[in-house]
Parts: sequence; structure tokens; C-alpha cells
Amino acid sequence: MSTFMIAGLQLNLVNNEDNFYRIREQVVLAKKRFAQLDMVVLSELATFGSAPRFAQTLPGDAENRFCQLALENNIYLVTGSLYQRIDDQIYNTTSVISPDGEVICRYQKIYPFLPYETGITSGNDFTTFNIPGVGCFGLSICYDMWFPETVRALSYQGAEVVIHPTLTNTIDRDVELSICRANAAMNQCYMIDINATGDLAVGKSIVVGPGGEVIHQAGTNQELILVEIDFDYIRRVREQGWQGLGQPLKSFRDKNIQFPQYHQNLSTSALSKLGPLQKPGSSILDSSEN
Repeated sequence: MSTFMIAGLQLNLVNNEDNFYRIREQVVLAKKRFAQLDMVVLSELATFGSAPRFAQTLPGDAENRFCQLALENNIYLVTGSLYQRIDDQIYNTTSVISPDGEVICRYQKIYPFLPYETGITSGNDFTTFNIPGVGCFGLSICYDMWFPETVRALSYQGAEVVIHPTLTNTIDRDVELSICRANAAMNQCYMIDINATGDLAVGKSIVVGPGGEVIHQAGTNQELILVEIDFDYIRRVREQGWQGLGQPLKSFRDKNIQFPQYHQNLSTSALSKLGPLQKPGSSILDSSEN
């Protein structure tokens, strides 16, 4: 099987309430409209929004509802993410569910958006999964993409498609589009970057091919983004270079080098001068109050 069809759902969602019925409606409509659909991808924290008070254990009620939805529609379903409670810690966790309604894997966001995504514990494991007869997929969430080591680690583990739910409602969304393209080009992989719209985020989801080429960039309204992943194409790009040009994965593989930033003590580096990781203060307001 060379091709695999994915629908990214950029949905108009409401913060701090249960959006499952909205999500369910759009998933059912997508499958009814496109019978050949293989996978649906949601945006980060799509179900309840950005409030950690909705955290629940996994498996749990929300994930179970998604399992039933995947089963009923015979699709792979990427839940975007849910806040997952483990003892006294909360993680930002993506679940991947098979057409049989079974959870294939879960991925805990490695880089919470600090100092703003407070109270969320960082995951430590890079997660890939294989779909038999199709290919290898990797998982990344929102701010993870800003650290090129994360997508490189997924590519190193064989990921040909990186599924990247995000939740961005800020001015740096345009910057993220360029980061997404760069990650795709550097790692010769597809990037499926799905954002929400409405109350939660600004949209502008993007799908990028293994040469960094934009396959589709959404606007700011609700949208179903349908893309056919061509695994023969990506494997040819990795072997021969995009348009017959650079082969960065092979160069990375073949260069025996120890990168200093991963072996030196960072406390003695230039990064130690940046100060603590905390929310920026407002010196103007502080001075006006004195």
C-alpha cells in the first residue's frame, strides 16, 4: 500500500467545556463523505480545551469515547491530546486508536509550553508506531516542534510521517508554519500540523511534504484538510533527495561527530546567562505602581 489518506480536522471549538459531540459529528461527516479515509487527526487539547482541571486517567471516559468512535467509523484516530492524570502529576497526552477501537500508543508531550503551560509534567519518551503494510508514524505536540532534536529523534527511529497536533492562539503562528516546513525538509518527512480555530486557536493548520513543500495551508475558519500520503514518494525523496537535491538524512547518518551541546555542562555555557525560565515581568507597570 503506497498511499494513506488522512483528514486533519481544524474545528471551531469551545474552551473549558466538552467538545466531544462537535468532534464526533465532524468525524462521522468526514468518513461519510470520504469512504477511503484511513485516519483522522484532531488538534491539541481538542476535547476540553486548555484547562488542566479536566485531566483524567487513561484509559478513561474521554479516551473510551474516542475508541468507540474509531471503531464505528473504521479509522485510525489521533485524539489531539488530553490532559492525563497519573497520581499527582498531569501530562499532555496524545492517544492513537486503531480501527478496532484499541489504543495503539500514547505520547506525553516532552516540551510543555513553559512558562505558560504551568503544572504540566514533561514526558521523556519519543513515540513512533507502525501501521502494517503502510509505514512508520511519529508523534509530536505543539511546542515540541520548536526543538529540532525532537523531530530528528522521530525520524531517526524511522518516522516517515510526523503527526503534530497543536493549539496556538498567538502571533507566533506564522513562525510555526516556517518551523514546520523546516522540520519536514531537514528530516525528509511529512508534517501533519493541525490547529484548532474559534475560541481555542487561530487555525492556519499546515500539511508539509518531505521537501518542505506546502501541500495545504488552512485559513482561520473551520476546515477539513484531506491529504493523501504517498509512501513511495517519501522513500524516493529520502533515497534520491527532493527534486534530486540534498540527502540530509544520509549525511546525518554518515557523519561521525559528537555535537558539543550534548556533552558539555550547560551551566557553564552561554545559555546559563539567560536567567530562570519564568513569565516575563512588566517593568513599566511595576514602576508605575511604586
